[in-house]
Amino acid sequence: MSITRRQALLSGAGFAAGGLLPELAEARPVIKLPNDIARRDAATITAVRTASPVVALTFDDGPHPRNTPRLLDMLRERRIKATFYVIGNRVKTWPQITRRIHEEGHEIGNHSWSHPDLSRFSDAAVLREVDATTMAIWNATGRPPVTFRPPYGAFTRRQRGWLNAQRNFPTILWSVDPADWRRPGASAVAQRILRQSHQGAIILSHDIHRGTIDAMPRVLDGLTGRGLRFVTVSQILGWPTWQSRRFARATS
Repeated sequence: MSITRRQALLSGAGFAAGGLLPELAEARPVIKLPNDIARRDAATITAVRTASPVVALTFDDGPHPRNTPRLLDMLRERRIKATFYVIGNRVKTWPQITRRIHEEGHEIGNHSWSHPDLSRFSDAAVLREVDATTMAIWNATGRPPVTFRPPYGAFTRRQRGWLNAQRNFPTILWSVDPADWRRPGASAVAQRILRQSHQGAIILSHDIHRGTIDAMPRVLDGLTGRGLRFVTVSQILGWPTWQSRRFARATS
């Protein structure tokens, strides 16, 4: 599933971290975007060169039993679509929230089963993490994900090309990182997203943090006020919407 309709625009390094629970935030490592993304690579996307003023807003590490529904209410009120990179074991715990994400027209991507540093994993172990999450998303929504985001952004160039060949998953990184995992407060999160966002940007954020959700009304209204429209990752890549694609489960 290589990028053919739009050219990836690879941006400079940033920081990201995810995690399973907010109380674990201080224990998470800070992982930079891979150093090898300076070269153009169809399996690695950080931003997209677009002809129209669009951005893709993404949320990692959910679903969260309180924050995700609150976020979904905000998005529904504004008729905005986003992409959620979910953790498989949390999908299994809260399938009804995952189902709501799908039913309200948002896209769901694969963010691994247990949020490890996959750059340290064998290929077989990576596939176990990825495939278990794909199955959890399928069980909750009847649809498999079509893109992957590695926890912490920690995935080597070889792994990114290999996973794309094995599972047709491009690795989706980001060009805007508000470092909301540090929980700097809603005002700082909003200011950073508004300052860094640009046409074609992929915005990283985490719906497991209350402060991030508190920042969203200002972010959503601020970017809309600048003439930017929100699209899903599939849409910014020029693909059909996730809900419109036909999928069938393999029988062998």
